[in-house]
Amino acid sequence: MKNELIYGLNDKPPFSRAIFAALVHLLAMFVAVITPSLIIGKAIGLSDENITRIVSMSLFASGVAGFIQMMTFKIKNFQIGSGLLSIQGTSFNFVSVIISGGLILRNENLSDEEILAAIFGTLMLCSVAEMIVSMSLKYVRRVISDLVCGIVVMLIGLTLISVGLVSAGGGYASMDKNIAENLQFASIQNLSLSGIVLLSIVILNSLKQPFIKVSALFFAILIGIIYASLIGRFDISDVHASSTFIYPIPLFYGLSIESSLILPFAIIFIVTSLETIGDISATSELSNQPTQGKDFERRLRGGVFANGLNSCVSGFFNTFPNSCFGQNNAVIALSGVASRYVGYIVCIMLIICGVFPVVAQFALRIPEPVLGGAILVMFGTIAATGIKIISRATLDKRALMILAISLALGLGVSTQPAILEHFPSIFKTLFSSAIATGGLCAILLELFLPKEKNNS
Repeated sequence: MKNELIYGLNDKPPFSRAIFAALVHLLAMFVAVITPSLIIGKAIGLSDENITRIVSMSLFASGVAGFIQMMTFKIKNFQIGSGLLSIQGTSFNFVSVIISGGLILRNENLSDEEILAAIFGTLMLCSVAEMIVSMSLKYVRRVISDLVCGIVVMLIGLTLISVGLVSAGGGYASMDKNIAENLQFASIQNLSLSGIVLLSIVILNSLKQPFIKVSALFFAILIGIIYASLIGRFDISDVHASSTFIYPIPLFYGLSIESSLILPFAIIFIVTSLETIGDISATSELSNQPTQGKDFERRLRGGVFANGLNSCVSGFFNTFPNSCFGQNNAVIALSGVASRYVGYIVCIMLIICGVFPVVAQFALRIPEPVLGGAILVMFGTIAATGIKIISRATLDKRALMILAISLALGLGVSTQPAILEHFPSIFKTLFSSAIATGGLCAILLELFLPKEKNNS
């Protein structure tokens, strides 16, 4: 792609070209930014008012995080931010573990505000793990190998697929048999909505037009909304917001720590930091920037540190963790525009969308099966990415043993949580997550299982 770059990192494209490139970035990432908050909020039974705030703050925090990642701040010899056109968005990696933790807290009869205070507070605390990783990348890579990272990413995707299926069938609320038949879980109408979106993604990705390919998720959701309108499942006539603007109020729900969530959150932050290395490396390559040497290492450390800092900022503004978005690398490759100036415009657009609650209210009206069709593809892609990462490792007998045991234990406790029934409650809560169990297992086996000697 180096010969096809039209505007480099420090170039300033004409305003009209910059706006168009920024809109393509926004279309490519918009659905992915708001979807985690919608899915988590509906899964743990939050009120529409609270989901509206969290979705709005997801957009706002993504804009703020993008500025931190792209502008770079230097403290002595340490750089915060990669300085690349690297857009941030709400991470899907945390969806399943946040839902699991939120449902446990809900079973303790806590209010929305108490649940959210515990989740956001614990996320802010655990985001420090990613900042620590940034300062010791060389040593962490020895423990969190491609094999370990791939196993955790694959577990994230596999456990999320069940969440996607629930959404495709109509969501948790549709499991109530007292609602209308066509709204019930897995009704023909619900499945037709999710099926049309899924089919649209496949068709749009098979087309030759780069713009349509990179924005396939957005257009597929739009097609789903149109179909939902035709069958009376989408109506925005009652969309209203309690105020014209939604103000980013720090720690709106308060602040507390849930000890049982610290381990699974910390593991995911560590793995997310390694995914960030891949994203920043790809962005550097596409932007004609060095991919080795001191400058590149400084970009990596700064980018990973900013990723952790941005997740802390997200929790501070009452939303879920942020991470670098790979979708935007595809836009750079297709448009030939790697200018930070374009990135700044995208961030401004995200912040504007975030402070107008009508955007979140509109998103809330989208039938869950429409989102379900799209997120099935997203979550399947995460699992496939995990397999791709694992393929980088040498799959000898030792690696296959680590893979087999980690998947067996991780998926085992996820599908049969009763296996932990007689363990102490704190242990049961900690290891009820497939990611915590499988991820910790992979790390320990990577550390202590003897490596095979090379007889050659």
